[in-house]
Amino acid sequence: MQIPIKRSLERVPGGLMVVPLFLGAILHTLFPNTATFFGSFTGALFNGALPILAVFFVCMGAGIDFRATPAIARKGGVLLAVKVGVAAIMGVVFGHLLGEAPVVGGAFAGLSTLAIVAAMNDTNGGLYLALMGQFGRPKDAGAYAIMSLESGPFLTMVTLGLAGLSAFPWPTLVGSILPLLIGMILGNLDRDMRAFLSGAAPVMIPFFAFALGFGLDLAKIWQAGLLGIGLGVAVVAVTGVALFVADRLTGGNGVAGVAAASTAGNAAAVPAIIAAANPAYKEAAGPATVLVAASVVVTALLVPLLTAFVAARVRPDAAEADPAPVPNPAPTVP
Repeated sequence: MQIPIKRSLERVPGGLMVVPLFLGAILHTLFPNTATFFGSFTGALFNGALPILAVFFVCMGAGIDFRATPAIARKGGVLLAVKVGVAAIMGVVFGHLLGEAPVVGGAFAGLSTLAIVAAMNDTNGGLYLALMGQFGRPKDAGAYAIMSLESGPFLTMVTLGLAGLSAFPWPTLVGSILPLLIGMILGNLDRDMRAFLSGAAPVMIPFFAFALGFGLDLAKIWQAGLLGIGLGVAVVAVTGVALFVADRLTGGNGVAGVAAASTAGNAAAVPAIIAAANPAYKEAAGPATVLVAASVVVTALLVPLLTAFVAARVRPDAAEADPAPVPNPAPTVP
C-alpha cells in the first residue's frame, strides 16, 4: 500500500517547509525533552538546523548560473534591488521604533524588525517560476537566476546593520554568504556538480524545517496567528506595489513584479541563523520564525490570485513569448 505523503505535503502552500516546522513545534510542546532523551543522531536531527542549512545553501548556490543574458540580468537585478530595498526601508523605519527586541504585549506581541525584514527580503522562487510559466515570459522566469541571491541571511544581516541595529562583524557577514558562493563556483565550474548538488537541496527542506520547529513554543504560534496573517498581507501589499511599478518602468507588464511579492519558505530559517550570529536577536528569533512561516503560507495563497488578476488586465501582446534564453534557476523552497 502506498500513501501519497509527498503529494499531500505539496498541496499545502509551502508544505515541505511549513508542515514539518509545525510538526516539530507540536512535538516540542508535548515532549520537550525528546532530543535529550534519545541523544546521538536522533538528538542531532531535532537540534541540528544550522548544519543542515549550511549544506542546503551550498546545494542551492550550485544551481545559480553565472551566464545569465544581459536582459535577464537586468530584469532580475531590478526586482532583486527593489525587493531588498523595500525590506531595507522597512528595517530602518521599524528599527528606530522597535530596536532588536520584539513587541512584548498587546495585539502586536512578537512582532519585530527581524520578522519584518526576513519576511520581505526573500522571494518564493518555486511560486515565482510556476506563475511565470503560466502568465509570464521566458525572460521573466530566467530573472530568478539573479533574484535567488536573496537566499540566506546575508542581506538580512546587511539590512539590520543599515537600520542602525546591532551590527555583525565582517567575518560573520562573509560566513553567511560563503556556502552559497561555494555552491555557485562548484556549479559553474562543473555542470555535473550542478546537477548533483542542486538536486539535493529540496531533500533537506523538511529536515531543517523540523529542527527549526522543535525550537518553537506552540502557545506562541497560536498567539501569532492573526499577526502572521497580517504580516503576509503586508508583504504582498508593500512589496507588490513597488515591484509592479519597477517591472513596468523597466519594460515589463507588471506581472513578474507582482509574482515576486511573496515570502520564501527558507526565510523562516533566517531568524534562527541571525540569533546564532548575534545574541541581541535571540529574544526576537522564536516569534519571528513563526511570523515568517505564517507569511510564507499567506503570500503563497494571495500572490497567485493577484498575479492572475494583473495578467488578465495587461495588454494581450504583453504575454507573448520572449526569445531570451532561460538559465538554469536555483532550486527553491516551495
